[in-house]
Amino acid sequence: MPRTLTGALGGASYEIDVPAGWNGTLFLYSHGYVAPGSSNPAQAAPAAFARQWLLDHRYAAAGSSYSSTGWALEAAFSDQMSLLDYFSAHVGKPQRVIAWGASLGGIITAGLLQLHPDRFAAAMPLCGVLSGGIATWNAELDSAYAFKTLIAPSSTLQLTHITNADANRRLAGELFAAAAATPQGRARLALVAALIDLPGWFDPRQSEPAATDYAARLAAQEQWESKVDFNFAFAYREELEQRAGGNPSWNLGVDYSSLLASSPDRDEVLNLYIQANLDLVKDMRALNAGARIKADPAAAAYLDRFISFDGALAVPTLAVHTTGDGLVIPSNESAYAGAVGAAGKSEMLRQVFVHRAGHCAFSPAEIVAALQLLLRRLDTGRWDDAALQPSALNAAAADQGASANQFFGLTLQPSFVTFKPAPYPRPFYKGSPIPN
Repeated sequence: MPRTLTGALGGASYEIDVPAGWNGTLFLYSHGYVAPGSSNPAQAAPAAFARQWLLDHRYAAAGSSYSSTGWALEAAFSDQMSLLDYFSAHVGKPQRVIAWGASLGGIITAGLLQLHPDRFAAAMPLCGVLSGGIATWNAELDSAYAFKTLIAPSSTLQLTHITNADANRRLAGELFAAAAATPQGRARLALVAALIDLPGWFDPRQSEPAATDYAARLAAQEQWESKVDFNFAFAYREELEQRAGGNPSWNLGVDYSSLLASSPDRDEVLNLYIQANLDLVKDMRALNAGARIKADPAAAAYLDRFISFDGALAVPTLAVHTTGDGLVIPSNESAYAGAVGAAGKSEMLRQVFVHRAGHCAFSPAEIVAALQLLLRRLDTGRWDDAALQPSALNAAAADQGASANQFFGLTLQPSFVTFKPAPYPRPFYKGSPIPN
């Protein structure tokens, strides 16, 4: 008989689905970021279709809500392992456990592998924050620092040690609106975007703007900034700082000219600065000459624990990312591949990309196509190079039917593509020094 179990373990609710004739494999799902204080239900899968696909193929699914919201990694690691233990005691010990998760759940998935390598057989992080906590929040600091320095240096906008998240976010929005109203302000907003490699594509219903359509690409970057990223940079950082016991981020020693030079958005910035009759060299000097920010050592150590990556992958891992993700930029995959490569474990990792704007903007069919590929690797002991090709993945997704190839009501064509993400702007591997 199929079973659904729900309840709570400590302060975390859980959901478990067990099909009739369970085949012994459990998928443990880690959900994404939940804004501080928002509703936080348990999720056993990222989409109803994916959940039903698992059950139809006799896989069990489970997931915890975590016992806190915000940057909930510390709680998530504990709560997910408690759920895994509960499943073993009340359903049965799985023959193998596959960790998977989306967005913040992607970093949690990779963190579970690093902290408990003996408990998992494989993993699939979707749109994961795979650069790790320190690198992610350092990038947010870079964009916030550039925004204040170039747009409103005399404002009361707080970059760290935020005392009122809502007021700080409102002020950032007001400053953004004023900047976006002038060619000079828009050029500087493009520079802010370039320093953290924001894609010039926001709406999955529209085609990606041409590489030289700088106006359209900036318009998309402005939407990422104002509607998505500024929430983290100027508001949600408060929750992180409270959790970590201080500011865990720094920009000591950062050469912003070098960050711009390596950004895929560099030509856009050069063009828009010329159009606005602005001196880019002067602005870069201002960024490099500005007062730098130090991390609070204990807070940085906390964020390093929850979590930075050492790359020592012990099980097959398939990472999936969209090419137009402006919240968790695609170069998170470069950072993770770098850590894994430095640890000599590259054979354990494969990364595939979907050509689409949006954060975690996968169709259920694309998720299932990736799942099938990972399961084949687990069952055969080797990666199927032919099945890893975009054409094969797109065919596998199409086979799931039209109803599964939808996202937010949009009917989509499967869109796996060959893609090489840019280097992560400021990578940080576990064990790297924290300046003071």
